[in-house]
Amino acid sequence: MESYTVEPSTIEYDPMCDKENPQKISFEDVSAAAFRIQSGIIKTPCVKSHMSTIYGMDIYLKNDFLQHTGSFKERGARNALLLLSPEAKKCGVISASLGNHSQGLSYHANLLNIPVTVVMPNVAPIMKIQKCQSYGANVVIHGNDMKEAKYHAMTLAKEKQLTYINGYDHPHIMAGQGTVGLEIMEQVPDVDAVLVPVGGGGLLAGVATAIKHLNPNVLIYGVETEKCPSMKMALKNNEPTSVEIKSTLADGLAVPTMGYNAFLTAKPIMDKLITVNEDWLARAILRLVEQEKYVVEGGGAVGVAAIMAGLVPELANKKVVCILSGGNIDTTILGRCLERGLAAEQRLVKFKVTVSDRPGGIAELCKMIASIGVSIKDIIQERAWIYGDIFSVQVKVVCETRGAEHIKELHALIANSYKEWYFTGEHDEKMHRNNDASENDTI
Repeated sequence: MESYTVEPSTIEYDPMCDKENPQKISFEDVSAAAFRIQSGIIKTPCVKSHMSTIYGMDIYLKNDFLQHTGSFKERGARNALLLLSPEAKKCGVISASLGNHSQGLSYHANLLNIPVTVVMPNVAPIMKIQKCQSYGANVVIHGNDMKEAKYHAMTLAKEKQLTYINGYDHPHIMAGQGTVGLEIMEQVPDVDAVLVPVGGGGLLAGVATAIKHLNPNVLIYGVETEKCPSMKMALKNNEPTSVEIKSTLADGLAVPTMGYNAFLTAKPIMDKLITVNEDWLARAILRLVEQEKYVVEGGGAVGVAAIMAGLVPELANKKVVCILSGGNIDTTILGRCLERGLAAEQRLVKFKVTVSDRPGGIAELCKMIASIGVSIKDIIQERAWIYGDIFSVQVKVVCETRGAEHIKELHALIANSYKEWYFTGEHDEKMHRNNDASENDTI
């Protein structure tokens, strides 16, 4: 029997996401999807935020992280599954995803009795793997990143006659995601602007299609992380272009190349693209926990981050909706986000100071810090690598403060009391030496 090799381009070809023949979705696609999926999807609340008075605009939060699997991805997944032919439903579906799409697809495939396989790279969080398995999915761990996982998934699709469902660029997926926009227009009919998270672009395409049809005057802003600016690069080159993915708090938006269907649909009707940095992302996650009592993943917090960073001044006194698209943040990442957010808001500070190694030297430092209401979170002393005075010890201190002014007060106190100190974040990374301090000062 003659053997042959299948070209990679043949394996990777997806007729529903064809670079040479991209498809644009319509309002009718979105409205039909809304009717189709309504019995299996939660109509999530869109509530006014406590942050409205702080930022001078009426901020509404569309809480789509309250879907059963914690993400808006369920909408598109259910729509795509319901539109499969009877034969395709019987054979089953397959997809590659790091988390939210795979969970949404697994959950609704289980409800609809459709066999499902999800391919996840070996960097996928264990919690998300277990979630997919709990929904009855066949989980295949393969590859070091999403590119390798997707190639393997499409190879399996060819071998086993499974239907591959792209998580952000499939037209049925985009139409399902657009139902978020229909709900926003019903819940906040006089909305002025909607901030939409952008990764692969499916949510942006669907929401923009729905809202612009109902009211062309509503501004649609896409928001992405600077660590993976796939939409920014696509706009620059007038076509989806691959970008390098860097580690980001918004892992759900880390798509190297935005979808061709999504780009074709969203580009003409999007009003503005905003790129936010990671510090503001961490601060937004922290603010949502503190102000709203919401635990939202990085990708879901980008809209709030854009407002906090002052990137939308033209929306002052307007009604603005931020789509909180997902809440599936790993516990360990959440801890890091909260600490990063506290540091970015200057409510967490780290400094080094050289103090006397005599009894009571460190106790005096702690007493001094406490005297101005600063709370010590961590303290480490270092003796072996101190040069010069053998009777001194370098102390590394992490403190919690009330903000920038409180840090200035702490800085002045340390600078006036000790000869050598260094606060993390100062331009000069060497220890400051206070030559004006008298020999009687504590060191």
